[in-house]
Amino acid sequence: MSLCSAPTIRTRIKLCGMTREQDVDASVEAGVDAVGFVLYAASPRAVSAARAGELARRLPPFVAPVLLFVNPSAAEVEAACALVPNATVQFHGDENAQACQDLAGRRPYLRAARIPLGSGATSFDLVKYSDIHFQAQAILLDAHVDGFGGGGKVFNWSLLPPSVNAHLVLSGGLTAANVADGIAQLRPRGKSLSVDVSSGIEADGPGGTTLKGIKDAQKINQFVAAVRAADEHLAGLS
Repeated sequence: MSLCSAPTIRTRIKLCGMTREQDVDASVEAGVDAVGFVLYAASPRAVSAARAGELARRLPPFVAPVLLFVNPSAAEVEAACALVPNATVQFHGDENAQACQDLAGRRPYLRAARIPLGSGATSFDLVKYSDIHFQAQAILLDAHVDGFGGGGKVFNWSLLPPSVNAHLVLSGGLTAANVADGIAQLRPRGKSLSVDVSSGIEADGPGGTTLKGIKDAQKINQFVAAVRAADEHLAGLS
Protein backbone atom coordinates (compact mmCIF):
# COMPACT_ATOMS: atom_id res chain seq x y z
CA MET A 1 0.00 0.00 0.00
CA SER A 2 1.39 3.40 -0.94
CA LEU A 3 1.85 6.08 1.67
CA CYS A 4 -0.95 8.16 0.14
CA SER A 5 -3.50 5.32 0.07
CA ALA A 6 -6.53 5.62 2.34
CA PRO A 7 -6.43 3.22 5.31
CA THR A 8 -8.91 0.36 5.17
CA ILE A 9 -11.52 0.40 7.94
CA ARG A 10 -11.86 -3.19 9.07
CA THR A 11 -15.44 -4.32 9.61
CA ARG A 12 -15.48 -6.78 12.49
CA ILE A 13 -17.32 -10.04 11.94
CA LYS A 14 -19.34 -12.22 14.31
CA LEU A 15 -20.71 -15.59 13.23
CA CYS A 16 -23.56 -16.78 15.44
CA GLY A 17 -25.52 -19.93 16.20
CA MET A 18 -22.59 -22.33 16.41
CA THR A 19 -23.33 -25.91 17.45
CA ARG A 20 -20.45 -27.97 15.99
CA GLU A 21 -16.69 -28.11 16.41
CA GLN A 22 -15.99 -28.04 12.68
CA ASP A 23 -18.01 -24.85 12.27
CA VAL A 24 -16.14 -23.11 15.07
CA ASP A 25 -12.85 -24.21 13.50
CA ALA A 26 -13.93 -23.00 10.03
CA SER A 27 -14.87 -19.62 11.52
CA VAL A 28 -11.48 -19.24 13.14
CA GLU A 29 -9.72 -20.30 9.95
CA ALA A 30 -11.68 -17.67 8.00
CA GLY A 31 -10.42 -14.97 10.34
CA VAL A 32 -13.58 -13.82 12.13
CA ASP A 33 -13.51 -11.73 15.29
CA ALA A 34 -16.25 -13.38 17.33
CA VAL A 35 -18.27 -16.59 17.50
CA GLY A 36 -21.74 -16.70 19.06
CA PHE A 37 -23.56 -19.40 20.99
CA VAL A 38 -27.33 -19.26 21.52
CA LEU A 39 -28.38 -20.04 25.10
CA TYR A 40 -32.10 -19.80 24.46
CA ALA A 41 -33.83 -23.16 24.64
CA ALA A 42 -36.61 -22.23 22.20
CA SER A 43 -34.14 -21.55 19.40
CA PRO A 44 -33.36 -24.31 16.88
CA ARG A 45 -29.71 -23.24 17.25
CA ALA A 46 -29.68 -23.54 21.03
CA VAL A 47 -26.86 -25.19 22.90
CA SER A 48 -26.46 -25.78 26.62
CA ALA A 49 -24.07 -23.68 28.65
CA ALA A 50 -21.84 -26.74 29.03
CA ARG A 51 -21.78 -27.27 25.26
CA ALA A 52 -21.00 -23.59 24.69
CA GLY A 53 -18.10 -23.97 27.09
CA GLU A 54 -16.76 -26.97 25.16
CA LEU A 55 -16.96 -25.15 21.84
CA ALA A 56 -15.56 -21.89 23.20
CA ARG A 57 -12.44 -23.67 24.42
CA ARG A 58 -11.50 -24.23 20.77
CA LEU A 59 -11.17 -20.47 20.21
CA PRO A 60 -7.65 -19.02 20.07
CA PRO A 61 -6.69 -15.70 21.67
CA PHE A 62 -8.38 -12.61 20.25
CA VAL A 63 -11.41 -14.47 18.88
CA ALA A 64 -14.20 -13.59 21.30
CA PRO A 65 -16.98 -15.95 22.41
CA VAL A 66 -20.42 -14.33 22.66
CA LEU A 67 -23.26 -15.83 24.70
CA LEU A 68 -26.75 -14.91 23.49
CA PHE A 69 -29.51 -14.78 26.10
CA VAL A 70 -33.24 -14.08 25.90
CA ASN A 71 -34.84 -12.91 29.16
CA PRO A 72 -32.44 -14.95 31.32
CA SER A 73 -32.26 -15.18 35.08
CA ALA A 74 -29.18 -13.92 36.88
CA ALA A 75 -28.35 -17.51 37.80
CA GLU A 76 -28.42 -18.59 34.15
CA VAL A 77 -26.03 -15.83 33.14
CA GLU A 78 -23.67 -16.50 36.02
CA ALA A 79 -23.58 -20.24 35.37
CA ALA A 80 -22.91 -19.83 31.65
CA CYS A 81 -20.25 -17.17 32.15
CA ALA A 82 -18.51 -19.38 34.68
CA LEU A 83 -18.10 -21.92 31.88
CA VAL A 84 -17.07 -19.26 29.34
CA PRO A 85 -15.31 -16.73 31.58
CA ASN A 86 -14.04 -14.47 28.79
CA ALA A 87 -17.42 -14.14 27.07
CA THR A 88 -19.22 -11.07 25.88
CA VAL A 89 -22.92 -11.38 26.59
CA GLN A 90 -25.75 -10.44 24.23
CA PHE A 91 -29.27 -9.66 25.36
CA HIS A 92 -31.90 -10.34 22.73
CA GLY A 93 -35.15 -10.35 24.70
CA ASP A 94 -37.24 -7.82 26.60
CA GLU A 95 -34.53 -6.82 29.08
CA ASN A 96 -34.56 -3.13 30.00
CA ALA A 97 -31.37 -1.14 30.43
CA GLN A 98 -31.09 -1.74 34.16
CA ALA A 99 -31.65 -5.46 33.75
CA CYS A 100 -28.91 -5.63 31.12
CA GLN A 101 -26.48 -3.85 33.41
CA ASP A 102 -27.37 -6.01 36.40
CA LEU A 103 -27.19 -9.28 34.47
CA ALA A 104 -23.94 -8.42 32.70
CA GLY A 105 -22.21 -7.19 35.84
CA ARG A 106 -18.77 -6.07 34.74
CA ARG A 107 -18.87 -8.03 31.51
CA PRO A 108 -19.11 -6.26 28.15
CA TYR A 109 -22.51 -6.75 26.56
CA LEU A 110 -24.43 -6.15 23.36
CA ARG A 111 -28.06 -5.07 23.33
CA ALA A 112 -30.22 -6.17 20.41
CA ALA A 113 -32.62 -3.67 18.84
CA ARG A 114 -35.45 -5.43 17.02
CA ILE A 115 -36.23 -3.26 14.01
CA PRO A 116 -39.70 -3.66 12.43
CA LEU A 117 -39.81 -4.92 8.86
CA GLY A 118 -40.79 -2.76 5.90
CA SER A 119 -41.83 0.84 6.46
CA GLY A 120 -42.32 0.06 10.14
CA ALA A 121 -38.61 0.69 10.65
CA THR A 122 -39.39 4.41 10.83
CA SER A 123 -41.40 3.82 14.02
CA PHE A 124 -38.35 2.55 15.91
CA ASP A 125 -36.46 5.40 17.62
CA LEU A 126 -32.93 4.04 17.40
CA VAL A 127 -31.38 7.28 18.66
CA LYS A 128 -33.46 7.12 21.86
CA TYR A 129 -32.87 3.37 22.19
CA SER A 130 -29.10 3.76 21.97
CA ASP A 131 -29.21 6.59 24.51
CA ILE A 132 -31.19 4.41 26.94
CA HIS A 133 -28.73 1.52 26.47
CA PHE A 134 -25.64 3.72 26.55
CA GLN A 135 -23.71 1.27 28.72
CA ALA A 136 -23.91 -1.46 26.09
CA GLN A 137 -20.72 -2.02 24.15
CA ALA A 138 -22.79 -1.89 20.96
CA ILE A 139 -26.36 -1.94 19.69
CA LEU A 140 -27.07 -4.96 17.52
CA LEU A 141 -29.61 -4.24 14.78
CA ASP A 142 -31.82 -7.20 13.93
CA ALA A 143 -35.16 -7.65 12.20
CA HIS A 144 -38.22 -7.98 14.45
CA VAL A 145 -39.56 -11.46 13.69
CA ASP A 146 -41.54 -14.06 15.60
CA GLY A 147 -39.26 -15.44 18.24
CA PHE A 148 -36.00 -13.68 18.94
CA GLY A 149 -33.66 -13.40 15.96
CA GLY A 150 -32.27 -15.89 13.50
CA GLY A 151 -35.22 -15.50 11.13
CA GLY A 152 -33.14 -14.59 8.09
CA LYS A 153 -35.18 -11.42 7.48
CA VAL A 154 -33.72 -8.09 6.32
CA PHE A 155 -35.19 -4.84 7.63
CA ASN A 156 -35.04 -1.63 5.60
CA TRP A 157 -31.58 -0.27 6.34
CA SER A 158 -32.24 3.00 4.53
CA LEU A 159 -34.91 4.00 7.07
CA LEU A 160 -32.54 4.09 10.04
CA PRO A 161 -31.43 7.48 11.41
CA PRO A 162 -28.39 9.03 9.73
CA SER A 163 -26.48 9.49 12.99
CA VAL A 164 -26.54 7.26 16.07
CA ASN A 165 -24.24 7.79 19.04
CA ALA A 166 -23.31 4.13 19.41
CA HIS A 167 -21.23 1.35 17.95
CA LEU A 168 -23.54 -0.64 15.69
CA VAL A 169 -23.67 -4.32 14.74
CA LEU A 170 -25.71 -5.08 11.61
CA SER A 171 -27.60 -8.37 11.69
CA GLY A 172 -30.75 -9.84 10.19
CA GLY A 173 -30.73 -11.77 6.92
CA LEU A 174 -27.16 -10.98 5.93
CA THR A 175 -25.49 -13.07 3.22
CA ALA A 176 -22.37 -12.81 1.09
CA ALA A 177 -24.61 -11.26 -1.60
CA ASN A 178 -26.01 -8.35 0.43
CA VAL A 179 -23.50 -7.63 3.18
CA ALA A 180 -21.53 -5.10 1.09
CA ASP A 181 -24.68 -3.02 0.59
CA GLY A 182 -25.41 -3.19 4.31
CA ILE A 183 -21.91 -2.03 5.18
CA ALA A 184 -22.10 0.86 2.70
CA GLN A 185 -25.45 2.03 4.09
CA LEU A 186 -24.80 1.57 7.80
CA ARG A 187 -21.13 2.39 8.32
CA PRO A 188 -21.64 6.19 8.26
CA ARG A 189 -24.50 6.06 10.75
CA GLY A 190 -22.74 4.99 13.95
CA LYS A 191 -19.42 5.20 15.76
CA SER A 192 -18.36 1.98 14.04
CA LEU A 193 -19.97 -0.94 12.23
CA SER A 194 -19.63 -4.67 12.72
CA VAL A 195 -21.67 -7.45 11.11
CA ASP A 196 -23.31 -10.56 12.56
CA VAL A 197 -24.58 -13.51 10.51
CA SER A 198 -26.25 -16.81 11.33
CA SER A 199 -28.76 -18.10 8.77
CA GLY A 200 -26.76 -16.68 5.86
CA ILE A 201 -23.90 -19.12 6.45
CA GLU A 202 -25.95 -22.24 7.11
CA ALA A 203 -25.86 -25.40 5.04
CA ASP A 204 -28.57 -25.93 2.44
CA GLY A 205 -31.42 -28.22 3.37
CA PRO A 206 -34.25 -29.73 1.34
CA GLY A 207 -36.67 -27.53 -0.59
CA GLY A 208 -34.60 -24.36 -0.39
CA THR A 209 -34.39 -24.43 3.41
CA THR A 210 -31.27 -24.18 5.53
CA LEU A 211 -30.13 -26.53 8.26
CA LYS A 212 -30.39 -24.37 11.37
CA GLY A 213 -27.24 -24.52 13.46
CA ILE A 214 -25.28 -26.41 10.78
CA LYS A 215 -22.85 -24.05 9.07
CA ASP A 216 -21.28 -24.31 5.62
CA ALA A 217 -17.54 -23.64 5.48
CA GLN A 218 -17.74 -22.37 1.90
CA LYS A 219 -20.48 -19.89 2.83
CA ILE A 220 -18.42 -18.75 5.81
CA ASN A 221 -15.44 -18.02 3.58
CA GLN A 222 -17.61 -16.30 0.97
CA PHE A 223 -19.19 -14.09 3.62
CA VAL A 224 -15.85 -13.06 5.11
CA ALA A 225 -14.44 -12.40 1.64
CA ALA A 226 -17.45 -10.21 0.80
CA VAL A 227 -16.94 -8.15 3.95
CA ARG A 228 -13.24 -7.67 3.23
CA ALA A 229 -14.00 -6.69 -0.38
CA ALA A 230 -16.55 -4.14 0.85
CA ASP A 231 -13.95 -2.65 3.19
CA GLU A 232 -11.44 -2.33 0.35
CA HIS A 233 -14.02 -0.77 -1.94
CA LEU A 234 -15.07 1.84 0.61
CA ALA A 235 -11.45 2.62 1.38
CA GLY A 236 -10.91 3.28 -2.31
CA LEU A 237 -13.75 5.79 -2.27
CA SER A 238 -12.29 7.71 0.68
